[in-house]
Amino acid sequence: MVAQIKSNLLIVLGVVVLLWAVAFGNLLTGHRLNTWGILPRTLSGLRGIPLSPFLHANLSHLLVNTVPFLVLGGLVALQGRRAFLSVSLIVILCGGIALWLFGRTAPYHIGASGLIFGYFGYLVARAWYDRSLPSILIALATLFLYGGLIWGVLPTTTYISWEGHLFGLLAGVLSARIQGQSAGAKNQPI
Repeated sequence: MVAQIKSNLLIVLGVVVLLWAVAFGNLLTGHRLNTWGILPRTLSGLRGIPLSPFLHANLSHLLVNTVPFLVLGGLVALQGRRAFLSVSLIVILCGGIALWLFGRTAPYHIGASGLIFGYFGYLVARAWYDRSLPSILIALATLFLYGGLIWGVLPTTTYISWEGHLFGLLAGVLSARIQGQSAGAKNQPI
């Protein structure tokens, strides 16, 4: 059990190492990799859907995203490798597609914050769908630690992708709903 938890948390740490490696590569190219972010409603912007969470404007942008990614991603990973990967995939794809469809056209939307908001939405909504004591306690801890994130879905600053935050959050809730339904289906008699 403990070995499995460590293994799952190592995946989160591995993703953080990847984020930092990409950031240094981006730094060496003069941030030219940022053009691989999401540029809404453009053909080239579609490639940003899976890539944008790995790109950051600068090292301080990545630093601001690293700690919440570790904490919230770690809480998701505690529920298992499959949960972490499926939540991440749903948030990246569904949140990214919604951002591509409805986001502002400039500048490129980049950063792991949409994924962080997705983890936040998932952890809070999971308590609603799962209704177990552990998921409720995790949701309360999430709200206590990161409840202020909710302000990030408001259009307060032009250089912050509030749309990415909003669609990430909604995709996280969708992920909790999907996982809640599949868990409920497994418990139904045949």
